[in-house]
Amino acid sequence: MAEEKLRYSDADLQEFKQLIQEKIDKAEKDLSLIKESFINDQNNGTDDTSPTFKAFEEGAETLSKEQNALLAGRQEKFIRDLKNALIRIQNKTYGICRVTGKLISKERLKAVPHATLSIEAKNMQR
Repeated sequence: MAEEKLRYSDADLQEFKQLIQEKIDKAEKDLSLIKESFINDQNNGTDDTSPTFKAFEEGAETLSKEQNALLAGRQEKFIRDLKNALIRIQNKTYGICRVTGKLISKERLKAVPHATLSIEAKNMQR
């Protein structure tokens, strides 16, 4: 009977580290774009249009700002989770389920590189 692995090999960890770093780089670029669109709130020249139309514009603008704020918050959390995954790689605890203590499948980690729960543990939460 094959012995169950307790952690991923250093080569595997290096592979995950590269994947995570690429995701962090992309996520930070995306966050930068979200923040730029949030900051660059330019007037679309609705000053001379009818008051009714202007009210609709302002409502849409407010909604857009709220959506951007939510997106930015989610993106910041995603980046933070990915950076925490890099710390786990450094500590050689990456890929170990925090509930079961078993290895999380490579397929899951490639899809969700910041995962801390195996599918088994995730299903137990429901």
